[in-house]
Amino acid sequence: MSEWNLPDLIDHTVLRPDATKIDVLRLCQEAKDHRFAVIFVPPCYVDDAVAAVAGTAIRVGIPIGFPLGGHTTKTKVAEAIEAVSRGAQVLDMVMNVSRLKSGDRDYVRRDIAEVVQATPAVEHKVILETCYLTQEEKRTACQLVVEAGADYVKTSTGFGAAGATVEDVKLMKEAVANRVKVKASGGIRDWKTTLAMLEAGADRIGTSASLAIVAEWKRHL
Repeated sequence: MSEWNLPDLIDHTVLRPDATKIDVLRLCQEAKDHRFAVIFVPPCYVDDAVAAVAGTAIRVGIPIGFPLGGHTTKTKVAEAIEAVSRGAQVLDMVMNVSRLKSGDRDYVRRDIAEVVQATPAVEHKVILETCYLTQEEKRTACQLVVEAGADYVKTSTGFGAAGATVEDVKLMKEAVANRVKVKASGGIRDWKTTLAMLEAGADRIGTSASLAIVAEWKRHL
């Protein structure tokens, strides 16, 4: 169990719609206390989060085109540029699921690539929202993410009909063939599930249950 230093692999997250500023600041403090590498907060709190973790190695992440992915590319680019200008270092953008399912691969590729090209100094993950995709669409989405120049494929927003599954992580890991990394997110709330995702090939875990997961992990060391 000791092959992973779990806090380094977690994106500690609070994105629920009723989260308050107090919740966001608590998340920042938890990240400092437990040495989580990345935190994810709503875009309106980017300034607060950046200030709260200043002087640490913690990176602030912001979702783009969240949670449905149907924003125009221009809007996603503007969101990304603003987030980075305010200090965000990680961007998780939602793929345009509708365009993918419509067979418009060029649109999906460009949509991702324009965000990546507009903010070249930061890390980019692309959320596929796998619960809405066929197996072939998942493979296609992974290929488009690679071609667009992003750094990760990611399973889910956590707001879709279902979250991460071991099967999807395995499929995505195979599809990207180590050209990009894989993030599992959505419904991961205990160490057993986290371990299964890591063993399936996930490079990062996105969760709002980080404290409980880490506490359980430590008991298994």
